[in-house]
Amino acid sequence: MANDITVTATNMSRLTHNAFMDCLFNEGEDTTNYVKVEGITRMFGLHPQRLEEKRKLVTALLAELPAEFKEGWTFLNLCTTKDGEQWTDMHRICEELVVMAIGLELMEYCMPREMWEILPGGVPYLMIK
Repeated sequence: MANDITVTATNMSRLTHNAFMDCLFNEGEDTTNYVKVEGITRMFGLHPQRLEEKRKLVTALLAELPAEFKEGWTFLNLCTTKDGEQWTDMHRICEELVVMAIGLELMEYCMPREMWEILPGGVPYLMIK
């Protein structure tokens, strides 16, 4: 439970996307201080206070992922829950969760970007810290 919200396979995608969008800067906001995160496909700058406000939610979302992510597992499997349910059909949403988790230092890439091309699908392996 995060912020009195129960995380399920049916609401993970919506919760992830809404939280991520809230972490982006709004037009006109001071962007001097930001959390820089290298995502799968691009670089992101997140609002530090709003990102931190999402810590409990992101932790709850990560807890729904398969246990293999605690040892390091492919990004390709990030779209399913620990119960084997598909929680999103869009890798963009998976990337949003990864970016928030890395920005909060809750997740990390297992290998440098230069090595991703040798991995299945050319995508990284990720580990929940």
